Amino acid sequence: MKVLYKVFASLVIIMFVFALTPTIMVGQSASDPQIKVKIDFNRWHDVPELYADMKRLQQAWPRFLKLESIGKSHNGLDIMVMTINNPDTGPEMSKAGMYVEANIHGNEIQGGEICLYTIWYLMENYGRIDNITRLVDERVFYIVPTVNPDGRQYFMEGAGGGARSGHVPVDSDNDGLYDEDGPNDLNGNGVIEQIRKYVPGKGTHRISHIDKRIMEPVPFGETGDYIILGSEGIDDDGDGRVNEDGPGGYDPNRNWGTDWQPNYVQGGSMDYPFQLPEARAVNDFLMSHPNIAGAQSYHNSGGMILRGPGAEWQGAYPREDIQVYDELGKNGERILPFYRYIVIWSGLYTVHGGSIDWTDDGLGIITFSNELWSGGQYFTSPELKEQQKDPESPISSRVSSYFFDDYLEFGDKFMEWKEFDHPQYGKVEIGGSWRKTRGRVPPRFMNEELCHRNMAFTLYQADEMPMIKMGETEVEKVDGNVYKVLVDITNPKVAPTITVRAARNKVVKPDLLMLEGKNVEVISASWIDNKEVYKYRPSVTNLIDQQDLKRIIVRSGHYGKTTKTIQYLVKGSGEINITYDSVKGGKATTKVNLR
Repeated sequence: MKVLYKVFASLVIIMFVFALTPTIMVGQSASDPQIKVKIDFNRWHDVPELYADMKRLQQAWPRFLKLESIGKSHNGLDIMVMTINNPDTGPEMSKAGMYVEANIHGNEIQGGEICLYTIWYLMENYGRIDNITRLVDERVFYIVPTVNPDGRQYFMEGAGGGARSGHVPVDSDNDGLYDEDGPNDLNGNGVIEQIRKYVPGKGTHRISHIDKRIMEPVPFGETGDYIILGSEGIDDDGDGRVNEDGPGGYDPNRNWGTDWQPNYVQGGSMDYPFQLPEARAVNDFLMSHPNIAGAQSYHNSGGMILRGPGAEWQGAYPREDIQVYDELGKNGERILPFYRYIVIWSGLYTVHGGSIDWTDDGLGIITFSNELWSGGQYFTSPELKEQQKDPESPISSRVSSYFFDDYLEFGDKFMEWKEFDHPQYGKVEIGGSWRKTRGRVPPRFMNEELCHRNMAFTLYQADEMPMIKMGETEVEKVDGNVYKVLVDITNPKVAPTITVRAARNKVVKPDLLMLEGKNVEVISASWIDNKEVYKYRPSVTNLIDQQDLKRIIVRSGHYGKTTKTIQYLVKGSGEINITYDSVKGGKATTKVNLR
């Protein structure tokens, strides 16, 4: 009996201890924060999986998250957006919005993972990390993980060839037919590879002595043993060419309104701006959300933080706007090692009709495009960088990919040459290529850091979107019921409420300064550039030449990291409300008593 009592007492103690111990998920240590929704970021989501995880997140945090379709792709797939907003701190349109998109190009898939990671990270850490909580409370986020779901799904399901485009049919070879000769995965291994044919002493290429996997052209005057017959496929339409007219065949990032050029100037631009259903859907959404002040469009690759303009002839941005971009971009280089902050046309290549030119010029949104993943991240230490300069090194630039594949991915990415009986070329070898996720996409085990660092830069930009606040107020009685009222209006963030370029293009609704009060007349109003100078030189003011001084239009907006002072001369008594209303910087109000 005593033994049974001791066993029972021990069980009670054990149950009590478990009751006091927080529940720990499988695979989670006691030191980890509790995770509500588990999502893996060392893999790639196809479109149904991406949307399923977005739905799981929305169901876990219904108060903060709203999931909806903003339109359909050419193939009828939804283009989904997740809105993140805390309704307890105000409606979404009252806050500066950060728009984040990815996967305009179908094969640039990792941006979709960053978008999903951003939603997950903001929600899992709301209420746990103070800065994340503040961001979610102060800002609204609009996140579109795949602008081109047709291209993404084609890339994920197929062998990867020609997946950059969307799927609106295009006659790429001008034969009157559409998308009739795409790549063929003849050996069924999920990769569009190269084809070589062995022709001893009659070829244009040879196997390199550096590595047998490398095919190199022979020097002038010599002959090799192989000819390269192009990428894996057959001549489906009998025109003598292979794989020349696959799905789509245009560039989804050349169909936007700013500096759009016809196809003979800018290849892949289509017939007119916003012809593509995906571009139209995104633009309709952006136009209906004028509160969007910042944007990020994830592409790949090369490790770049890009800003416009895309073409030199568009002219340089105004100096004030460049200062904003430079501060954000240079801090981005610190957040993202191996990334360079550059202007598209001068640092990369010329782009006409690109999406981030449209968001900046056409919508007044400060926009970056991160080119995800830098090849410099394969070998990161200074010592290894030095070794790569040695042409005889096993990680020199020519062979480093093979070393990485051999020793870190265990040969998973390179496709060896194998014999194949081609229906048109006869006995050939197919191979010599990398799997579709090698090169432009990071190794899976390195993707979570890529997700986090790029998200961190985007959250930094979101935090530096404009935010109007009211500062000090002063009331001075002049005579009788006439008062001088001074109110400080501040924007402590880097970004202005209206960029100089947006003001010149007249694409953003002007800010509005309003004074409300019963039986109060505004005699005059003026801006004071420097309140301290004004104390000693009261004549240094900028008079406002507008009809209704109770509703002052501020067309130039409010610059970042500045405080402006408005001086009113009013006649009346009682309480007045002074409100600064900015479509991209929010609304702030202060009360002043005339006494």
